Amino acid sequence: MNETLFYVAAAPFEAACRVENAQGSPLPAGHRARRLHGHSFLAKVRVQGAQSVGSLHQQLVECVAPLDYNDLNQFLSIPTDENLARWVRAHMALPGMASVGVQSTLHQGADLDLADNAHIWRRFRFEAAHRLPNVHAGHQCGRMHGHGFEVILHANQNLQAQDMGVDFDRLEAVWQPLHEQLHNHCLNDIAGLENPTSEMLAAWLWDRLKPELDALSWVSVYETVTAGCHYDGQHYRIWKDQRFESALRLEHTVPGDSVRRLHGHSYLLRLHLTSPLDQVMGWTVDYGDVKEAFTPIYKQLDHHYLNDLTGLEQPDPASVARWIHSQASTSLPQLDRIDLYETPGCGVVLSWGEHEPGLPV
Repeated sequence: MNETLFYVAAAPFEAACRVENAQGSPLPAGHRARRLHGHSFLAKVRVQGAQSVGSLHQQLVECVAPLDYNDLNQFLSIPTDENLARWVRAHMALPGMASVGVQSTLHQGADLDLADNAHIWRRFRFEAAHRLPNVHAGHQCGRMHGHGFEVILHANQNLQAQDMGVDFDRLEAVWQPLHEQLHNHCLNDIAGLENPTSEMLAAWLWDRLKPELDALSWVSVYETVTAGCHYDGQHYRIWKDQRFESALRLEHTVPGDSVRRLHGHSYLLRLHLTSPLDQVMGWTVDYGDVKEAFTPIYKQLDHHYLNDLTGLEQPDPASVARWIHSQASTSLPQLDRIDLYETPGCGVVLSWGEHEPGLPV
């Protein structure tokens, strides 16, 4: 499988707007979005072949600066997330740009590629108890416990010049009946969730949501803030987050660049793994096994000076991601994507797999 490397960056801005007469999903009279209101927006870009994470981030910051603390209707007659993503895409116009995204809140957003294929997503939460009945004796998940589960519904469609895709309120509407079944319940007591792993829950949700929402493309389930599962009706993918604190200097940059000095980051590393479902355990890979297999690599990264790592010529994010891939290829053969962020939303995505749902920053 060929490797693909994306540089990613994110930049926030505060702005007011009103959305009226949106083509594709016209908002009804009295809809709250028709009133003048405001959001803490986040713009995101994904680019192949960028010079560096820092330069990409700076270009994005400069691009959205005119929007910050402004009335978006002065820039766009219909400032939906989708149209804002188009505006950013047009004003950056970078070679190798793969997608542009705009989050109007922490819980919803839209990502557009160059052909106007849109990925619309919204996040929901419920509180529930569960236990995994098929784990070995002594496994912590065999005990009754609970989580604040989060679910992201993803919808993909070609906008065909429409101002917006699937309305976020539509996602809310199809979710609400399931929320009532899950919230403040024990998942094991619900038919079809007798073995409520993240994978089983994602598939259970998919089977009930897809008939109601044809554009549904993935369901993502966060079991914890650091781990979860995607399902698209056929494929399961899990992810496991790791954080490490490291020092570095980038000596191959232009003279005067501040990253040539000794500095450091609190890195977020997201490991994505694809594997067939174990029909007995109800999972693909145990999150605990992923953490255990990655621990020897983690110990080389956390609270260390990255320039001293054997086999790493330069500790820029792309090189560190490739180093992690090389180190983990034996212990985690299911690994097919690495997201490495040196600051929130800014880093690289290294992928050599086929299936790639998105997660918000």
